[in-house]
Amino acid sequence: MFVDDRGRTAQLHGVGLQRVGDRWLAWGEDKAAGGTFTAVACYSSRDLATWTYEGDALVAGDGDLGADRVIERPKVLQRPDGRWVMLLHVERADYAYARVGFAIADRPEGPYEYVRSERPLGNLSRDIGVFQEDGVGYLLSEDRENGLHIYRLREDHLGVDTVVATLRQQANPAIGYESPTLVNHDGSYYLFGSDLTGWGMNDNMYTSAPALDGPWDHWRPIAPVGTHTFESQVSVVAPVGNGYVYIGDRWDPEDLSESPAVWLPLRIEDGRVVLEWRDAWSIEELGA
Repeated sequence: MFVDDRGRTAQLHGVGLQRVGDRWLAWGEDKAAGGTFTAVACYSSRDLATWTYEGDALVAGDGDLGADRVIERPKVLQRPDGRWVMLLHVERADYAYARVGFAIADRPEGPYEYVRSERPLGNLSRDIGVFQEDGVGYLLSEDRENGLHIYRLREDHLGVDTVVATLRQQANPAIGYESPTLVNHDGSYYLFGSDLTGWGMNDNMYTSAPALDGPWDHWRPIAPVGTHTFESQVSVVAPVGNGYVYIGDRWDPEDLSESPAVWLPLRIEDGRVVLEWRDAWSIEELGA
């Protein structure tokens, strides 16, 4: 559990993380109201251990941002023109809305102006992730009816252009994985995701490919089988120094705002992902 500079539990749930200048910025779901929307909080850190509250990047309003809505998985990308776009999983309480939302700001900390939502190319969109390479943005989106999609975003990052790839579970081809995140390591792409088990934890998986459109390898467990990814659900795998940090949520549906975070160093070696439990560690080990 992280505590911010105000002495409060940092609301880093479903977090998005980026290095911006000499700081890391993180955007998380503020779960003060439980499952319904309060705000997306923004924090900064220089060591990924001590966090400064930068304010609410996006706040409740009406429509998609109404206090009866569910806003999850805030992820932020900077467009080539310098502006910042926040992508969100936008839901109703019954999880039948299944849309991705877009908001825009001049500063990464916000405030963000909400623009619109869509079902990308008509598909359901629940848990999301983002990826960016050479100025091109990508949306990773779980579609319960068709699998896990990798979409190329429009040039303005405020909508989806095309499907790059769609992945399914090899053990259960009817579905894909949720809570996706993606990195490029030594010219190969590594895609991570969680099984569809609601608030319950599971053995999260990863796959790899030489290109975003594949061919994608078989899914493998991220952590030792049976640990349920150390009782967490992946949110982000973030490049830090010369390695990576796995960031997951250990959801407590009875007290979502106090749900603990699981942050661990992650290695990619010889084409395989290695995630091990550590009671204590620091980013200096990763050269950061």
